[in-house]
Amino acid sequence: MTISHPLGKRISRRAVLRGAGTVALGLPLLDAFSTRRAEAAPAPTPRFAVFIRQGNGVAQAGNGETELFWPRNLGPLTTASLMAEKDRAVVELAPHAKNILLVRGTRFAFPGNGCGHSGGGNQVLTAAQVSQDPKGADSLAMGESVDNRMASAINPDGAEPLTLMTGPTMGYLPIVLSYRGPKMLRGAENDPFSVYTRMMGLAGMDQALIRQISSRRKSVNDLVRSQLQSLLSSSALSSEDHKRLDLHLSAIRDVEVKMACVLPQMRAQELDGIDPVDGNNYIPVTQMHMDLVALSFACDYSRVATIQMGQGNDSTQFSIPGFMNGVTLPRYHQISHRIFSDGATGDPIAGAQGMHHEIDKLHARLFVYLLDKLASYGTPEGTLLDSGVAAWTNDLGHGVSHTYANIPWVLAGSAGGYLKQGAYVDAGNVTHNKLFNTLLNAVGVRKSDGSLVDDFGDPSLDKGEIAAMKA
Repeated sequence: MTISHPLGKRISRRAVLRGAGTVALGLPLLDAFSTRRAEAAPAPTPRFAVFIRQGNGVAQAGNGETELFWPRNLGPLTTASLMAEKDRAVVELAPHAKNILLVRGTRFAFPGNGCGHSGGGNQVLTAAQVSQDPKGADSLAMGESVDNRMASAINPDGAEPLTLMTGPTMGYLPIVLSYRGPKMLRGAENDPFSVYTRMMGLAGMDQALIRQISSRRKSVNDLVRSQLQSLLSSSALSSEDHKRLDLHLSAIRDVEVKMACVLPQMRAQELDGIDPVDGNNYIPVTQMHMDLVALSFACDYSRVATIQMGQGNDSTQFSIPGFMNGVTLPRYHQISHRIFSDGATGDPIAGAQGMHHEIDKLHARLFVYLLDKLASYGTPEGTLLDSGVAAWTNDLGHGVSHTYANIPWVLAGSAGGYLKQGAYVDAGNVTHNKLFNTLLNAVGVRKSDGSLVDDFGDPSLDKGEIAAMKA
């Protein structure tokens, strides 16, 4: 069958090389494989979307606290203007200022049902009501999430979105983000190596070969060495083909090396049911997930992904180089409450707002890491970053008050020109289903009659897009 690929080509065979028994290696599509290379123009680059969720709100203005997140002024964003925001978390986004769209002024439409974190998690990607039964920390969304709607429409064969998580998948309020439909919470995968073996077609292969990869004695590339050498020596390959193949092989090896260094520790923590409380552990595992998302888009494994960073009320303990001499901070959830408690009363944490601000900056840097990865893959239209949209958001607005107002949305990428870039806009205190309508249309999803999507989320909500987001 014919397969569309994000590099803008089409292929009439599987985009894999097979070798070493059951090993399958996903490859970027090459010009040399196209049967109509000279006759047909490149197919449009498929759109993609990835949603990155941080928990516990951000250190924005509210509850008597000063603003430490958003820029001072609406309007154009430049590297210089963001660099000038030295006391705001968005300063970390300066390297990608031209790609960034900051959207303030969206809110969740419905109240939670006994737990602010759960109700926020229920709504953040669904714009749906919160269930009455179950309730509290067990409450669920009464509708599908935007990643599910996108994947069913734009993923090859309507495959499910790639659903990843940093942190344990068991415990109090663990997985909160992705829904197949009403009360149908989708599980998330927190083992990067397991995700990788499935993406690369290694699932079910001989465990000795898996161990070779995980110990860095052998790469997936090594397992298909003869096929790769034959392909690279082909006179049909263009210089661009060579560049794409080299980039792909380097990306695979980079992921493998990182996983081999970190995964044993993460596996041990997962098996023991221990929270990933070490900031030095949280960051590289999240980066590995981001590596895999970028690789997934480049190889057309999936065009839609989510990464949930931390559990529903994230209690990770971070150690941030350069801040407070790198000491391990109190639990993030307690920092967001500003007290040594997961409830409403407790001893104050001195400097808690500043700690929360530094954690926001850490997550901004992680988002920039993802943008760098997406920008490293070229397409006929520019880069993967130009072809889709990456979103960094939260399931609360302000951490202390647990507000559902002014939810932070940091977007990057124009989805082929549909979305505005290099701008900070105010949506006007609208429900965030309108943001999802805009993103769905940006990646090419349409209603059954071919018209633009205007009705995602609960049927009671106002319809339409956010005009300020559109290019």
